Amino acid sequence: MTSGHARIGPVAISRQTRSEAIAMLLDCMASRTKINVAFANAHGLLLAMDDPAFAETLTRCHVLNDGIGARIGARVLTGEGFAENLNGTDFVPALLNAAPAGTRVYLLGARPDVVARAADAFALSHPHVTICGWRDGYFQDGDRADIVAAINAAKADILLVALGNPKQEFLMDALRAELDPPVVLGVGALFDFTAGEVIRAPKLMRQAGLEWVFRLLHEPKRLYKRYTSGVMRFLWKILLLRFSKQQAS
Repeated sequence: MTSGHARIGPVAISRQTRSEAIAMLLDCMASRTKINVAFANAHGLLLAMDDPAFAETLTRCHVLNDGIGARIGARVLTGEGFAENLNGTDFVPALLNAAPAGTRVYLLGARPDVVARAADAFALSHPHVTICGWRDGYFQDGDRADIVAAINAAKADILLVALGNPKQEFLMDALRAELDPPVVLGVGALFDFTAGEVIRAPKLMRQAGLEWVFRLLHEPKRLYKRYTSGVMRFLWKILLLRFSKQQAS
C-alpha cells in the first residue's frame, strides 16, 4: 500500500490510490475498527487554515484528496501531487461496489425528499448492499441522541453524512464514540447528485479535478464567492506556506 501523507497547512492528506483507500476501509469494516473519512478540496482546506477547531477535527479523520486545489497544494508544497482524484461523489459508489453483499448503509443529511430519493437510487444501483435507513439533515442538537440510537439500531456498517463541511466533520467527530458503524464518511453534496437534484460534471472534468468549474457555471450565485475570492485566498495561503518553508530550510 502506498504510504505517507501530503501536508497542506494543518491538514495531512493520505497518499492513496482509490483501490488502496477502499481496501483499507473494507478492512476497517470487517474488523469493526472505527474510522472517520473526510475529503479535502480547496474549500475545505481553506476552512481548516482559517479555523483551528476544524483543523483539529481533521487530525482525527482519515483525509483523502478531492480536486485540483488539493493537487496544486500538494505539488507546490511537497513537489508531488496525488495518484488519483478521490472526490467523494465518485469514491463512495466505488466503495459500495466493492463492499460485500449484505453491507448495511445508512444515509444522514440533505432535505427529506432528497435523501429519500438518494436512498432509492443507491438501492437500485447497488442491489447487493442494504440501505438500512436514512434521516434528513434538518435536526437540532437535542435530536442527536435519537439519531445515534436510530443508526445503531439499524446495525449500519457504513454511515454517509451529507451536511457540508465543516458541519458534517464536526458532527462525525462529536458522535464517533457513540456511533457503532465502523466506517463513517463525510460526503458533502453526494445525496444531491445521487438524487438528481444537482447535475454532475462530465467524467473527464471530474477526473481532471475540474468539477468545480462545471458547478460554478450551474450554480453561480451560491458558489461564486467560494470559487473566486476563496480560490484566490487558498492559492495565496499556499504560496505563503511555500515561502515560509523555503525560509525555514
